[in-house]
Amino acid sequence: MAILDSKGRLFGKINLLDLAAALVILLVIFGIFVFPGTSGSVAQVGAKTIPIEVDLVVRGLNVRDPEQLFNNGFKKGGKTNVIIRNQPYGEIEIKSVQQLPRTINIPQPDGTVKELPDPKTNNFSTDLILTLDGKAQVTENGPVLGNSKVKIGMPFELEGFNYNFNATVIDIRLKEK
Repeated sequence: MAILDSKGRLFGKINLLDLAAALVILLVIFGIFVFPGTSGSVAQVGAKTIPIEVDLVVRGLNVRDPEQLFNNGFKKGGKTNVIIRNQPYGEIEIKSVQQLPRTINIPQPDGTVKELPDPKTNNFSTDLILTLDGKAQVTENGPVLGNSKVKIGMPFELEGFNYNFNATVIDIRLKEK
């Protein structure tokens, strides 16, 4: 009896391709359980946690009455839920909310440009600057909130009782203890 027959079976019983596939599956399972790799977290073990302030800008938030936001907890001392890169971080304290005035640029006869208040009364667009106050882990690549790195230019999604909108990080301040 030959070791390999004409149909590719080992000792006439086991197909060689089936044996190779079963061996690959066993090696993959062994690799997953014996060498699981890293946890996938950006935060490093032993990284120190320090207070952080994150400034955000909200451009063109369409809202009829901004006071509705402020009356339902979106104000200094309130809390908001933060979602960074589709990963919920949790609640974070709002340190300050500043509503920016709506202005337009008006060219002057002498060629200069003046920035004047927008005279439109039916403009339902609001610009805000927010400061959020939380705790971040500091790694060699920068601060990390939850499992997400925080960098200038990143979008944050803010969610609360009666709002859900995006803001962009414009400044990060690490406060050493």
